[in-house]
Amino acid sequence: MRQKTLLLTGASRGIGHATVRRFNSEGWRVITCSRQPFPQECPWGGGQENHVQLDLSDPSDTINAVGRIQELLDGRLDALVNNAGISPKGPNGERLSTLNTDLMDWGKVFHVNFFASVVLARGLKEELAAAKGSVVNVTSIAGSRVHPFAGAAYATSKAALAALTREMAHDFGPMGVRVNAIAPGEVETSILSPGTEKIVEKLPMQRLGQPEEVASAIYFLCSEGSSYISGTEIEVNGAQHV
Repeated sequence: MRQKTLLLTGASRGIGHATVRRFNSEGWRVITCSRQPFPQECPWGGGQENHVQLDLSDPSDTINAVGRIQELLDGRLDALVNNAGISPKGPNGERLSTLNTDLMDWGKVFHVNFFASVVLARGLKEELAAAKGSVVNVTSIAGSRVHPFAGAAYATSKAALAALTREMAHDFGPMGVRVNAIAPGEVETSILSPGTEKIVEKLPMQRLGQPEEVASAIYFLCSEGSSYISGTEIEVNGAQHV
């Protein structure tokens, strides 16, 4: 059987790192994209040869990277997971609102969190179609409500990404490509904001989510088990949204 291939942005930590491990354990080849060189401590094989260094906040760099990615493929791409996301903070780590977010930061956030997903999916549409592949956009619970820690630029970019998921599902569907999103809530990673424990106390499940739990949802949306699911956003938040 042909080995399946995943292209993942934002693989260096948290949900992205767990997603690489999950797909790798299932026998997939994983191509990663990030602004940093491939980290030597990552625990999967073939990473150095399957890493593309690019700055997703730079439109030209992202567009130019499509050709480099195509050179790594055999004409088929089974899954594209748009996981990269940034959320700038104030000088003391505080949330930035619509009133005090620098306009340059708005642009960087939208380029990474939103436009890069469009560029990669459009640029690789032939490879996705050849494999009847899947696209998974990682949104956020912050895309549907004001969050105490996620900034305004981050939240609105994730709301836009949710809308993009529906549009892409409509446009890519005739090619046999499914497009879905997952919206994580509070997940235990190294970048949790101080005070998150107050949110956890009010969650119905009363615990943080684990990166591996989000990675499992991503894998499901890229597997045959979800073969008739497209255009949806799955909440992965321990019932926080209710």
